[in-house]
Amino acid sequence: MSVNIGMISIWLSFVLGLGATVYSIISYFKNDETAKEISNKLEIACAGVITFAIVLMTYYLLNINAAFNYVYQHSSAELTWYYKISALWAGQEGSFLLWTWFVLLMLLFMQYTGHTKYLVNTKLMEFTRSLSLLIASVFLLLLVLKNPFAAYHSIPGGMLELANWDAFVTLYEIPYGQGMNPLLRNPWMAIHPPVLFLGYAAFTIPFAAAIGNLVLDDNRWTKIAADWMRISWLFLTLGIGLGGYWAYEVLGWGAWYWTWDPVETSSFIPWVAATAYLHAQTRTKHGEYRFLAPMLAVASFILVVFATFVTRSGMWASVHSWQDFTFEAGVIAVFLATLILSSAILLTKRYLAEE
Repeated sequence: MSVNIGMISIWLSFVLGLGATVYSIISYFKNDETAKEISNKLEIACAGVITFAIVLMTYYLLNINAAFNYVYQHSSAELTWYYKISALWAGQEGSFLLWTWFVLLMLLFMQYTGHTKYLVNTKLMEFTRSLSLLIASVFLLLLVLKNPFAAYHSIPGGMLELANWDAFVTLYEIPYGQGMNPLLRNPWMAIHPPVLFLGYAAFTIPFAAAIGNLVLDDNRWTKIAADWMRISWLFLTLGIGLGGYWAYEVLGWGAWYWTWDPVETSSFIPWVAATAYLHAQTRTKHGEYRFLAPMLAVASFILVVFATFVTRSGMWASVHSWQDFTFEAGVIAVFLATLILSSAILLTKRYLAEE
């Protein structure tokens, strides 16, 4: 069987991301410049490998390389080119790949551009970066567990590892890809999901900066969080609006398109928290909302992870739900519980200190 370059790239990105996280933590606690330099190089390499994986999967989807299960499920010959590209985020493996890519690119952008560059060598920025890398590593772990480049396909009698796809297709008369869900074959499919995931990804940095503030009591955290929360709010607003119009157009849910679908509602809740934060941050420079502002930044990200868990776990019936509870959903549940518990402890300490 030929080497699965895509699967190797996912594993390699996880190792690089985890290494960048470990060396970043070492640098934070020991003020080790060598460890920091290694972490920076590993982070850039990780972002580069994930970028390669994105390009490779897009190539496979465009050429309908149905030896990969994800391609077989979401791409097909009759789809136009923009639907084939949109298939990248049509399934949970591809959407996690896109989300992780956005997080890594935003993290690099935060460090090397913009008005926060003067904070690069501060403890606050190092903490924010370390926590953001840790979150990215969790996403990379999910990609390892549910690899988008898995080269297996269901056939009568069980699962077969593909050694010769052409012979397999000839034997079982399987078409080159079954294509995405008919409900997803809409021009908004090319716009709505990536816009929404841009908003989701941008929540990572305000969350990490807010936790940094709770740990270090450094009020400069708003310099890092403010712009990224605005970006989150903007793209989440666009994503929700576009998704609503799409639902109205395709499903005909009437003027009030929500019908309180659980996933749509759970995506709207972090938007409310982000809106509240944007109002609260205007007073942080006056020393106000030392508890409320970080709480809202933390809650926004936790609610995004909760929305993700709802979608992936099948816990609630929804037109967006993909499957029943799986091991990957269990990892998200543990991640969510850890976020809630650790954030609650830090916020409680801040609240008691402010009393």
